[in-house]
Amino acid sequence: MRRQFGARVSKADLQRYASSKHWDGAKFENLEVTTMELNFQTLPKLLYKQFFEKEGRAPLSKLPITAFDKEAFLKPAEQTKFIWYGHSAVLLRINGLTLFIDPMLGPNAAPIAPFPVKRFSENTIDLINDFPEIDLLLMSHDHYDHLDFESIQKLKPRVKHYFVALGVARHLIKWGIPKNDITEFDWWANQRFKDIDISFTPTRHFSGRGLTDRAKSLWGGWTFKTSTENIWFSGDSGYGEHFKDIGAQLGPFDFAFMESGQYNENWHQIHMYPEESVQAALDAGVTKIMPVHWGGFTLAQHSWKDPVDRFVKEAERQNISVSHPILGDIHSYQQNIRQRWWDDIR
Repeated sequence: MRRQFGARVSKADLQRYASSKHWDGAKFENLEVTTMELNFQTLPKLLYKQFFEKEGRAPLSKLPITAFDKEAFLKPAEQTKFIWYGHSAVLLRINGLTLFIDPMLGPNAAPIAPFPVKRFSENTIDLINDFPEIDLLLMSHDHYDHLDFESIQKLKPRVKHYFVALGVARHLIKWGIPKNDITEFDWWANQRFKDIDISFTPTRHFSGRGLTDRAKSLWGGWTFKTSTENIWFSGDSGYGEHFKDIGAQLGPFDFAFMESGQYNENWHQIHMYPEESVQAALDAGVTKIMPVHWGGFTLAQHSWKDPVDRFVKEAERQNISVSHPILGDIHSYQQNIRQRWWDDIR
C-alpha cells in the first residue's frame, strides 16, 4: 500500500518547480483564488452524508464493459476513435497512434483510505492484457482516481512514452519508469508528438497523494491537434475564465471530453456542476462534447446518474451536440448516439 503514495518531493524537484511562474515558492497555484469550503461547522454533516446516505450513489449491479476489439480499434480510419472506460480513462487512436489518458483501471479509487471506493465495473485492470502497444500515456494530475500504481505497473511493458503534468514524473520514476521516457508539462507548454501537436492546458483544481504534498505537482487538461482535427480533454476543474483563454489560444475544438461528476457545494471551486461543464465547452468553442469523470466511482454525494442526466439536459438546452457512448465501445465522435444506456440500469 505504501508504494501507492508515490514519491516525496526532493530538493531537486523543488528547484525544478521554481522555474514555473505558477509556483509561489512552496506550492503550485491556480490562476484564480480557489478554496475548499470545508470547516468544523460543515464537516459533520458532510461526513454523515458521505457514509450513511448512500442510496442511488452507485448502481445496484456492476456496469458492463464491452470487450476490447483490438482489430477494430487498430483498423485505419480518417477520424479519431476512442474508448471510454468510465471516470476519466480514455483510450484513443489518432493518426495511427494509440494514446491513453488517465488510465486508472484499478478497482479502488481510495487505496490508502480506511474505506475503499469501489469501481462500478469489475475486472477492469485485466482489460490491459488485450491492449496494443501504447505510443503515449498522458496524466492530467496525480490524484488516486486518475493515477493508479497497479494500472501503471501493468501498463509499463506496453508504454513507449509518457506526457505528464509538471511534478507527476517523480511518482512514475519511483515506480520504475525510466526518467528519459517521461516529459513533464507546465501550463500552455506544447510539444509535437509524431504528427500531433499536444498542449497542456490550465484547470482550476489541486493535486496531492498524501498529507505533505498538496499542490506539489500541477494539474490540467490536454489538447490534440492534427491537420484535420482538434480535440480537447478538459481535466478536472472548477469553472473559470481559463476556459475562454483555452478557446482563444488553442481552439476552436471539434470535440471535447468534459469533466462532469464528483461535484459538491463544499468543493464547487474545484469541480464544476454539469451545467457549468457545458458552458465551459461553449466558452472554449467546442462543437461536440462528452461527459467524463462519472460512471466509474462514487466520490461525491450526488446520484451516479446525475452528472450525465444534467449534462445532457443542459447540452440540449444550449443546442450543442453531445455524445454518451457505452463503456468499452469503440466510438468516433462524429457518430450520433441517442441511446441513454444508463436509463436501463438501476
